Amino acid sequence: MKSATFFFAWVCLCSLLCTQLSAQQIKSPKAHFGFDIGDDYQLANFQQTESYFKTLSQQSDRVNYKVIGKTEEGREQCMLIISSPANLAKLDRYQAISQQLARAEMQPAAAKALAQEGKSVVWIDGGLHSTEVVGMHQLIQMAYLLASSQDQETQKILDECIVLLVHANPDGQDLVTNWYMREASPEKRSSSLLPVLYQKYAGHDNNRDFFMLNLKESQNMARQLFIDWIPQIMYNHHQTAPAGAVVAGAPYRDPFNYVFDPLLMSGIDALGAAMSSRLNAENKPGYTAKGGSVFSTWYNGGLRTTTYFHNMIGLLTEIIGNPTPYDIPLVTNRLIPSSNTQNPVLPQRWHFKQSIDYSISLNYAVLGYAARYRDELLFNIYRMGRNSIEKGSQDHWSLSPSKVALIDSAIQANKAVNQQERFPNASYIEHYFGKKELRDARAYVISADQPDFPTAIKFLNALIGNGIQVLQATEAFQVGQKSYPKGSYIVKTAQAFRPHILDMFEPQDHPDDFEYPGGPPIPPYDAAGWTLAYLMDVRFDRFLDDINGPFEALTLGEFITPAVQKAAKSNYIVLSPQLNDAYKTVNSLLKAGQPVWRDQQNGNFYIKNQPDLQLRLPSKAIAKLPKEAKPVKPLRIGLWDSYGGSMSSGWLRFLMEQYQYPAELLFVPENDAGNLHAKYDVILIHGGNISRSSARNQAMPTNIPAEHQTKWGQLSVDKSIPALRDFMDHGGRLICIGNSSNLAMHFDLGISDALVDKQNKPLTREQFYTPGSVLTAHVANNSSSTWGYGEKIDVYYSNSNLFKIQDKAIKPLLWFGDEEPLKSGWSWGEPYLHQGVLAFEAPVGKGKLICFGNDISFRAQTHGTFKLLFNQLIQ
Repeated sequence: MKSATFFFAWVCLCSLLCTQLSAQQIKSPKAHFGFDIGDDYQLANFQQTESYFKTLSQQSDRVNYKVIGKTEEGREQCMLIISSPANLAKLDRYQAISQQLARAEMQPAAAKALAQEGKSVVWIDGGLHSTEVVGMHQLIQMAYLLASSQDQETQKILDECIVLLVHANPDGQDLVTNWYMREASPEKRSSSLLPVLYQKYAGHDNNRDFFMLNLKESQNMARQLFIDWIPQIMYNHHQTAPAGAVVAGAPYRDPFNYVFDPLLMSGIDALGAAMSSRLNAENKPGYTAKGGSVFSTWYNGGLRTTTYFHNMIGLLTEIIGNPTPYDIPLVTNRLIPSSNTQNPVLPQRWHFKQSIDYSISLNYAVLGYAARYRDELLFNIYRMGRNSIEKGSQDHWSLSPSKVALIDSAIQANKAVNQQERFPNASYIEHYFGKKELRDARAYVISADQPDFPTAIKFLNALIGNGIQVLQATEAFQVGQKSYPKGSYIVKTAQAFRPHILDMFEPQDHPDDFEYPGGPPIPPYDAAGWTLAYLMDVRFDRFLDDINGPFEALTLGEFITPAVQKAAKSNYIVLSPQLNDAYKTVNSLLKAGQPVWRDQQNGNFYIKNQPDLQLRLPSKAIAKLPKEAKPVKPLRIGLWDSYGGSMSSGWLRFLMEQYQYPAELLFVPENDAGNLHAKYDVILIHGGNISRSSARNQAMPTNIPAEHQTKWGQLSVDKSIPALRDFMDHGGRLICIGNSSNLAMHFDLGISDALVDKQNKPLTREQFYTPGSVLTAHVANNSSSTWGYGEKIDVYYSNSNLFKIQDKAIKPLLWFGDEEPLKSGWSWGEPYLHQGVLAFEAPVGKGKLICFGNDISFRAQTHGTFKLLFNQLIQ
């Protein structure tokens, strides 16, 4: 008996020693970085982090290191796949189960079996917004804990879950950390005054790219989210929380998007409860949710929010914290417990380590939930996908404010006719559900013979990158009385990601949302409307019944490459100005020294036909140049930017690179030095670079490195505007986009603000409010600025500048000619838009001023209005 007891004790001791030895073999962050994650005044850069992640994968049998693609600056973007060794040995099987359940193409019984077999897949990212340094550093600490911890909770998570830890922005981590750590004295360290954007083009807007997928980092992550893995939960770390709170998180405030499955919303609520409960149990106060912060679930396009349209429980937290300690402010209205903030935090000195600890607790709350409810999460993502397939396979009527308004109108009409007679509710409901024409679409057809088919393919590729199944016609086909050519594309809604399909094709119907009756509107979280098919000017037909034909399913996740179109034998090729890619082709030829001509009557381009010419866009052949054709020459383009980088300018730089427009960045010191016409033919100013009142430059801080000092300064009335006026007087072309069109107010032109009341005072928000939405504008047809357009175009408008014109020498280019121009989103006080001029061109000296009150290149998504800019950059 004693020998058996001794043997058991010996086995336990060996097991304990092996466990301790295993833990000791995993290198700690302090051993690698030289400090603990969360130490004050300490940040890790990407090279250090990348090396540490690789070390963890070498030392731990729980960690797989995977490169998911390259960043815009050429770094490798990585993802750690962490689970038990047994799970990693069957990783392909569990990945396939996650994909199959999300696609929801099997029957419920089979799905139940897969849900029992599979593992929860949970995505946790960090560092997307690189100045929000908590996010990246909690990811480092979390990777270490999952790789090394031996506690029962971690073991349960590893057994039941597959955790995807994703580095969201390697480029930005390097920039921010190296900038912060450049000061030898810790007390002098700061992330402020970064000289450039922490994402090469988009900066903070890298979290607004996930239905468009312009950026390489977005493409890399979308591939994992929507095609390769399709996790049931994704957790997106951000900062900072509202003043007086520590962290803002789920559940989120209304409105939520009406295309969502109700299971999604209840899932978000459940995870939010798990997260706040964990903090409360650990005596970590300061979690706020719902109306305690601005975050909602309406918008599509964010790393978190786009997952909602794929039936994933997307989580966002915004937490306080910085390696430089600071004080939580006193906000008295947050001190009283409420359903928004159950456990208020008191003002106190706050350290970086506290934020890391909170983040780890929140991660464990999410992973603990995923481990406990593994089969339920797996089956629920299937159920949501199956619901989408069923809705897309039969007659279905979605509800939204405008749809309910039809029922309200019927009720009011009945009351007006006979106040005494009472009708059953079913008769009112029939005013909506009884109308066949109000059903949801079951299919969309994008015809191959539309004016700008290459841009339509870009739209389809955005869908494909989001995991949408697209069909292509292998032969010509007919639906009803309409014929479609071979090569047309079909998108059916009977698929799991139906919410995303509807969101890209159909208008967003944002509700009227006010602080109180008669009060100001509550700003939506980002945009109110963004229907991508409208913004890209994609022509499509929607069908309320299923359609069939010679259709072939494209490979999921595989982008469409337009075919090379061989031109007929001729001397010259004609490219239509309706094609965005025509401008790219022209720029490519000009760069190569090839001649290009442009028709001065209709804007057509003419190029020489050569044996080796390969075009991936429609063209026509002609024997000789028309007399209206004049040679095109490249212009010298200056693109305004500012110290620290401008997101609007960055997106425009991205766009110009895509379409091969050469441009040099122009900063205030160079502008204010004058003589701009000697270097530039065109100057582009984008975004909020100038106010309508005077601006004064601030003195440059002494610690700005020499290579960035020539970027310092603000556009000013006393120096900058006279230099720009001189540029136009000498024949220069000045293009102002978005709020920079305020600059027009500083020139003596016959224009004024259209958004004023009868007393000529600016409209209040209670009178007029149109957050980011899609509106329809009329287009002038008597200007070379609008070559390639018809009479109307859909535009992105976000409380943008709108003008009245008094001088007949000024030509309107865009205006709101309809009394109700809203097409997607929300517009309060819409009548104020009527007859307002959105864009104009005005002669100034020997040159020209062109102003676009709205953002015609918004986030490089608004392909439908790109040509308004491109026409200005061609001589």
